[in-house]
Amino acid sequence: MVTPTAPETGPVPVPVHSTPNVNAPDVIRDSPEPPVLFPPLHNSADSESVASGGTAAPSRTGGGGVADDDNDEDEPAVARPFLRTSSPDPASSRQGLNMGVEDDEYEEARIGGTDGALPRSRLMHKMHKFSLYETASRFYIVGGDVTEKRYRILKIDRTNDDESELSITDDKTVYSLKDMNQLLDTIDDGNRGTGGMKLRCTTWGLLGFIKFTGPWYMLLITKKSTVAMIGGHYVYQIDGTNLVPLTSPGFKMDQRNGNTEESRFLGILSNLDLTRSFYYSYSYDITRTLQHNITREREALLSGKPCAVDDDFNSMFVWNSHLLQPVAKVLKAPYDWCRPIIHGYVDQAAVSVYGRTAHITVIARRSRYFAGARFLKRGANDLGYVANDVETEQIVSEALTTSFHAPGPRYFASPTYTSYVQHRGSIPLHWTQDNTGVTPKPMIELNLVDPFYTAAALHFDNLFERYGAPIYALNLVKTRERTPRESKLLDEYTKAINYLNQFLPKDKKIIHRAWDMSRAAKSRDQDVIGTLESIAEDVVTTTGFFHNGDGHTSPIRVQNGVARTNCIDCLDRTNAAQFVIGKRALGHQLHALGILGDTTVNYDTDAVNLFTHMYHDHGDTIAVQYGGSQLVNTMETYRKINQWTSHSRDMIESFKRYYNNSFLDGQRQEAYNLFLGNYIFAQGQPMLWDLATDYYLHHEDPRTWLEKRKRDYIHWYTPEFLKPRVLPPYAPVAKGTLTSNPVAAYDDYWLEYYRPSTLSSFAKMFPYKMNSTIKYIPFKATLEGRYDLSPFRVRGDVPDAEAQEKKKPNKGVKFLEPPLGLPMTTTGGDDEYNSSYNERTAAQSTNITTTAAVTRSGISFHRWLQSDKQTNGTTQSIMKGGVASSALDHYSNYNNNSGDEDFKKSALEKSRAAQWTFTQVVQESLNPKVSSAEAEDYARYISHPHTLPLVVSTEIPASEIEPEYQEYINGSWQYEGLDTFNNITISEKGRQEQLHRAGEEQLGGDWSLYFDTVHVGDDPLTVTEEDAQKKRYKAYRKWLRGKSLFKQPVD
Repeated sequence: MVTPTAPETGPVPVPVHSTPNVNAPDVIRDSPEPPVLFPPLHNSADSESVASGGTAAPSRTGGGGVADDDNDEDEPAVARPFLRTSSPDPASSRQGLNMGVEDDEYEEARIGGTDGALPRSRLMHKMHKFSLYETASRFYIVGGDVTEKRYRILKIDRTNDDESELSITDDKTVYSLKDMNQLLDTIDDGNRGTGGMKLRCTTWGLLGFIKFTGPWYMLLITKKSTVAMIGGHYVYQIDGTNLVPLTSPGFKMDQRNGNTEESRFLGILSNLDLTRSFYYSYSYDITRTLQHNITREREALLSGKPCAVDDDFNSMFVWNSHLLQPVAKVLKAPYDWCRPIIHGYVDQAAVSVYGRTAHITVIARRSRYFAGARFLKRGANDLGYVANDVETEQIVSEALTTSFHAPGPRYFASPTYTSYVQHRGSIPLHWTQDNTGVTPKPMIELNLVDPFYTAAALHFDNLFERYGAPIYALNLVKTRERTPRESKLLDEYTKAINYLNQFLPKDKKIIHRAWDMSRAAKSRDQDVIGTLESIAEDVVTTTGFFHNGDGHTSPIRVQNGVARTNCIDCLDRTNAAQFVIGKRALGHQLHALGILGDTTVNYDTDAVNLFTHMYHDHGDTIAVQYGGSQLVNTMETYRKINQWTSHSRDMIESFKRYYNNSFLDGQRQEAYNLFLGNYIFAQGQPMLWDLATDYYLHHEDPRTWLEKRKRDYIHWYTPEFLKPRVLPPYAPVAKGTLTSNPVAAYDDYWLEYYRPSTLSSFAKMFPYKMNSTIKYIPFKATLEGRYDLSPFRVRGDVPDAEAQEKKKPNKGVKFLEPPLGLPMTTTGGDDEYNSSYNERTAAQSTNITTTAAVTRSGISFHRWLQSDKQTNGTTQSIMKGGVASSALDHYSNYNNNSGDEDFKKSALEKSRAAQWTFTQVVQESLNPKVSSAEAEDYARYISHPHTLPLVVSTEIPASEIEPEYQEYINGSWQYEGLDTFNNITISEKGRQEQLHRAGEEQLGGDWSLYFDTVHVGDDPLTVTEEDAQKKRYKAYRKWLRGKSLFKQPVD
């Protein structure tokens, strides 16, 4: 959060944020135990506590009482101030502290010897740490380089005049520690009469200066954290900022003289949280892609320059460009003090492949042009810039060497770096959505119909300039709707691309692929991921990817063109499509690095799971910045593996998005307009909050249309932008230059990453602490050697051993299958069969205890029912075909080798088994099949000497009844308990009629139901319409009403 603070007269040793006092001594640790030399394999808190002896290490606290969390890093999150001494002692200075002759020559060439024709040397000229001192009339920023041996000072005048210009003086002299102490003591002595010089705060950099209606303000970085390391260059996230007014100590704003507007401007600016998703780097240009940076350096080497210029940033992604303009006007080298920042997302993780480590870095850069909230910024403006324009780059590198250089040295020719770039942005047409009502999905309106599609032409020409050709436009909007909304844009967008394509060369035409992803995700017969995979392969093979090399011993690949993905919001569907494209590109990148033998990376592997988390966080961050909430539909939704509990989460995110779009987007848009310089206060102009619309802040002034030269409607593109991108082969640098120039003259990664003359440890360095696939490995399984450590092994097919160990066996009775291999007697008598079965049961019962101890879930009931007869080597059963027989085969193998693990379905197999449709149920019901085993069982049943009829009726002649059953059939069970009701005696003759009549009078419907149940009709196996009213035909009545399972609609 940008926090404005009033000027203070006393010293402020720390920023206004809750940060530790860096001057206070550290608290002595209570535990005398030495630190752990080797971190545990499992990256979790539990394993760390176990490895450290079971107790967590006590935290170090600063003088402010706040835990110093940044002690775990090689560089603290809060900068330490410059160490001043009241009386400089030359004897206390270390040897070599002052500049040597060689350094003086480079500094002279860097500062005094440059006239703008050649780029400056990179030898320790950038400041990394700053201390802000104040006197009554000036601010002094003391900056030190990463080696803490060279210091510079910047003077800023304090003034209360609202009309004054910014006064900044850069002292180009490079001081040693001793010289800087003497200079500060001199300034302190000269200001004794006004209070001297005092420390205001410490900072990591200067973001720029901004002015509203009153004085100037200076924006400082007070806290940072490391998020990535690229080629030895660190990328930092801003975690704390401070807004310092450049006024005198006694200045107070008068609320009666119009300074209420100043306070309101400060309140609007505070709505922009600079501590969320803003990033910067001291030595790497994160505003441009890796391919552009490497190409720029290689071209500089070919032209004989030691390095490229340092201030060639892409203005589209420099979000503090408006704040840097006042500094650029008065300083010759503004980027020595100020840091350009990007807004988006940066994350990095490691993939461990049997000792080889590959780093995956995702960098998302949001454009500052036409930036804003969801419903307030749609489509494109008249300059061709689209809303929600985000460039996503994934860098995959192998950590064989740190820098971009290959051994030799061959500068910027390391073959271990690859990158792939994608783009997302709103549909480049003039369209809006009115969110003033309460409708979650307002109607889409096309505000301007341009037959020449000027906005789209400008946009695609800008894409050609940034990425080359061809452009693969993946359009994911809906194609068919009851009320046309998205489909209107689809038709107009298709017409625009068709119009623009007719003037492009044949091999440079825009590739338009329209696919209704939302409809496909709701359909049961469409494979969303499969379709995206095929599209992704086409995209990656069309555009290619960047692979660095020297062009001699290692090949060079360059990406030409880009995949432009869009839906309506460019959030949920777009992020899923970009993930699949990035996953396909990841396989190609790993294959190019020699890590994979194929270009395919499967789902449910450790590498893809890690990559999924990175892109999920990437999508959430982009969605919060544009839509106000996280993703509603994630990759689990489109893969159809999400749990039912995720529905509540989707509903919450939908409501948060609706609430932010309805009530908070206006405040966020005002903060964007103020910070980005879209609105600049001027006398006589309306205030920002008085504007009815910000349309004219983001579009061109209509009064300048006549002054500008109109673009050609036919030759709308720039032919130079269509030329293929080429990375020049490496050209060796002259030996004389190599001997005279150190490595730092070409790249200063050595100073920032390895920190010469500074004590470092592996445990504190960022590359050893970043997220990795190692965290997915169960620690206990690795000790026993039962786990495949490959991050490309599909984990869904075999359950983890550690998870099986944690699952306890269920208590209770288990059905054990009869032992296999014993022949069944089918021709003998009953005693022979029973004795054979009893012998087998007794033999099996001796192993019940040992089997139950090993078996995890016991034997299922259908296995117990299986037959033990084997024919032609195939196990047969009375159960249907494959499932029972395969399970029985597995169990027989288990009996032969009791050491194997029990078969258990994985989560993926369970989800596939649960996806039965009514079609399968109906087909199996209407087309029953009888297996050979079932036929044999039935034949054995009907050939049994004690065969009984399936249906028994009184019409069977007595001669057909076996003598031993004659007594039972004519027994008293037919009429016992039914012949007396309330002293009513029923004779045998006419017993059924009288019984029915008496039952109706005494018991009502219950007796009638019983009579119908025991009464056997002429055709007992046929259900007629009259039976529908009977209670026992309840299921039949449901079938007639259409509620039965078998009458459900079939897909």
